[in-house]
Amino acid sequence: PARIEVPLEPKPEVLPEPQLIPPSFENLLSGSGRPDADREQDAGRKPAEVIAFLGIEPGMTVIDLLTANGYYTEVLSLRVGDEGKVYAHNTAFMLTFMDGANDKAMSKRLEGGRLANVERLDRELSDLGLAEGSIDVAMTAMNFHDFYYNGGSEAVQGILAAVMATLKPGGVLGIIDHVGVAGVDNSKLHRIDPEIVRQEVQKAGFELGGESDMLANSEDGHDSSVFGELRGRTDRLLIRLVKPSEQTQAD
Repeated sequence: PARIEVPLEPKPEVLPEPQLIPPSFENLLSGSGRPDADREQDAGRKPAEVIAFLGIEPGMTVIDLLTANGYYTEVLSLRVGDEGKVYAHNTAFMLTFMDGANDKAMSKRLEGGRLANVERLDRELSDLGLAEGSIDVAMTAMNFHDFYYNGGSEAVQGILAAVMATLKPGGVLGIIDHVGVAGVDNSKLHRIDPEIVRQEVQKAGFELGGESDMLANSEDGHDSSVFGELRGRTDRLLIRLVKPSEQTQAD
């Protein structure tokens, strides 16, 4: 009888396990001459893990929206490297309140060309002045609640539209904020219900790219001000949002 050749199934390709937090980046964070005040916040902010979750890579162009004194700006600067670029954004209000503390802090952080790949962007959120589709990743930490309580959904949608325009198709927006729950005055506590964030970003056309509990704190009862005993250790949401591709938008 004729011999029947049975094709062999190809061996599955063995891929290396992903290195979510490159050791070289952790080394940069620990040995780059970062300010002591920044290092003291690392345990609560987990910068290496956050950057990995948002998918920020060397060579990218990123923006730190309402960076305040620039904690995440410096982290981003180290991550994107010499071939990348970081916009350190602040509004006039952020630069002038508390006797200009944030303006002074940013000037000191950048003096002498210390972070050469960082450019200050002192503009209002509705007028960022950046080319459309020029940003790989945008992020904002502990600010979304202010967007919402200061201007409501309409203001939030305006801000998200401005950010969306700057992002490349498939670009990422990362949001970190203090978790709030129903039944308390979240505005007074400077917190926000994560469901409000989800509703607003999806209304603006972003796709949910993932959520992480890496910044969660089960000891937070969600009924106290973020400036109280839990300052720096609040339960925080971390959401990764994606600007749809051009094809998806066309559909």
